[in-house]
Amino acid sequence: MKDFKKNILITGGAGFIGSHLVRLLVNKYPEYRIINFDALTYAGNLENLRDIENASNYEFVKGNICSVSDIENVFKNFNIDSIIHLAAESHVDRSIENPNIFVETNIIGTVNLLNSCIKNWEAPFSSNLFYHISTDEVYGSLGDTGFFTEETSYDPKSPYSASKAASNHFVRAFSNTYKLPTKISNCSNNYGPNQFPEKLIPLCINNIKNNKPLPIYGEGLNIRDWLYVVDHAEAIDKIFHTGTLNSTYNIGGLNEWTNIALVMELCAVMDSKLGRAPGTSAKLITYVEDRKGHDMRYAIDADKLTRELKWAPKETFETGIRSTVNWYLENESWLGAVVSGSYQDYHQKMY
Repeated sequence: MKDFKKNILITGGAGFIGSHLVRLLVNKYPEYRIINFDALTYAGNLENLRDIENASNYEFVKGNICSVSDIENVFKNFNIDSIIHLAAESHVDRSIENPNIFVETNIIGTVNLLNSCIKNWEAPFSSNLFYHISTDEVYGSLGDTGFFTEETSYDPKSPYSASKAASNHFVRAFSNTYKLPTKISNCSNNYGPNQFPEKLIPLCINNIKNNKPLPIYGEGLNIRDWLYVVDHAEAIDKIFHTGTLNSTYNIGGLNEWTNIALVMELCAVMDSKLGRAPGTSAKLITYVEDRKGHDMRYAIDADKLTRELKWAPKETFETGIRSTVNWYLENESWLGAVVSGSYQDYHQKMY
């Protein structure tokens, strides 16, 4: 059996961001074994990784971070020495409907992983790392000006962001108490290929294609910073390899858009791609009751990441949204399988 330089466990590797990270690391580092550990809940989709599923340095393990035995088995079977932890419940609307699931997965699941690290790795952990992927939503909501920095105090406003803030605190606590080597990154809103269509951009792409309403919360004036998912994966790669231990990095796309302006831009791109008259898709916009506790504005200051690790996003929103639209239009079978739920038939058959 081949000896690998590292055995990296990526939790949530069949999800949106996770699958892009898995692909990047499998292709870029043949000397690493990448173990994709995913429970294959609704947001996990192995179709995202068909292009690398037979790679010699890739392994998929169906497992749940809420199961201590699942975690212990993967540690035992693959001699895990590093973790990049992405597995999480992440949709704010779902957290409002059922906060307990977010507590179980995002908090207890994270603590389960941390406990297994302490149990299975030997101090002083010189060859180990626990890298936790988090969100800018832990910082709360901004006014018209200002940016989130790594020193911004946590002020989560939704059950989702509260669960992510709590998990961040546990990572920092294990770093302080047990001297576990850790890193945390907080990212802004991601978009790009393979995103589950409950999220704004793929939802609107699918609805425009099928002439369905485009639901916009409130007046559509809430502002988000948008980060292309491939840029995010490359930032994670840099932080994992060269970021300072026991520190936090903010990852932003430097693309602030109000929700309504974003959807209008998306409508214009879709009209062009579908050969429709300008303004056709915008007629589908429908304003709906605002989300409970809806944060007004998120904006990331990624200067620390740029300054220390020389990272900067390659995609502007204009180039990224066109690439995203092209991907969804060229992969209608993927989108159709996700919308219908038939992608889960393969998971049930195989696992």
